[in-house]
Amino acid sequence: MNPFLLTGLTNRLEIRPYVYQDYLNWFTQYQRREPSKHRYDEGKVNMSVCTEQWFYDLVNNHQSAAKQDTLYVFGVFRKQDGAHLGVIDVSTLMREDFHWGRIGYSIHNHYWGQGYGKESVEEVLRLAHNNLNYHRIEAHINLDNHASIALAKRVGMEYECVRKGFIYEFGEWTDNLVYVSQPNRN
Repeated sequence: MNPFLLTGLTNRLEIRPYVYQDYLNWFTQYQRREPSKHRYDEGKVNMSVCTEQWFYDLVNNHQSAAKQDTLYVFGVFRKQDGAHLGVIDVSTLMREDFHWGRIGYSIHNHYWGQGYGKESVEEVLRLAHNNLNYHRIEAHINLDNHASIALAKRVGMEYECVRKGFIYEFGEWTDNLVYVSQPNRN
């Protein structure tokens, strides 16, 4: 299986690795972002360094990471008009006997409330389990990130635990909730 060709299709979405031709669409949608709506919403992003060459290098880095089985990055695109809606990544935590990964997801805030997050995360979980051979996929979520918690629950991920002092952010070691997706559990 060639990870550069791995594509998921839903009723409304195409989910696939980025290609060089995505630059203008990708750039435009990041520029359209609205100001941050909460602590975990990146909101508007400074795009001044995001030249076409910068994006080409990003695509090459994604391809290299996929080839090494360390990270898979999927752009989320609306079938109707091709608009770039967001990004989902799956990173390998451990292979060997575990086949264990982590999922991260982000939909541009000007597309929130339309079900794109649920639809795209469900499809990437399916691809990760069925095509990339992950047995266990975790979402690591801040305790007060209610939108992300709700999305993990909506896609059938199960709450497992709190990892204390798990990630260094906001100037301190913070706790994370762990939600899990496994083929025999979802």
